[in-house]
Amino acid sequence: MIRLTPTAETVKVTFALPLGQMSSRCSVVGDFNEWRPGTHELRRRTNGTRSASVTVPRGSRIRFRYLAEDGHWFNDPDVYDLDGSDAVLIV
Repeated sequence: MIRLTPTAETVKVTFALPLGQMSSRCSVVGDFNEWRPGTHELRRRTNGTRSASVTVPRGSRIRFRYLAEDGHWFNDPDVYDLDGSDAVLIV
């Protein structure tokens, strides 16, 4: 699930996955963090999800994927726009 929280100039993008989807650690990796694993690790929340947030300029086009601790790459199940194997959001 992706949640967008816009302001006048930026958008806070919150990436969230159900706790049961991955048993290992997981991070969201994309052009907003130079594709560096672990920079935005999804943290356990009390609402039954894991999530991480980034803030980007309004109107940005971001490419991203999730990376599990075991090296498994996967896309957000709710994002259908792709650029190659990467999910794409325009915020």
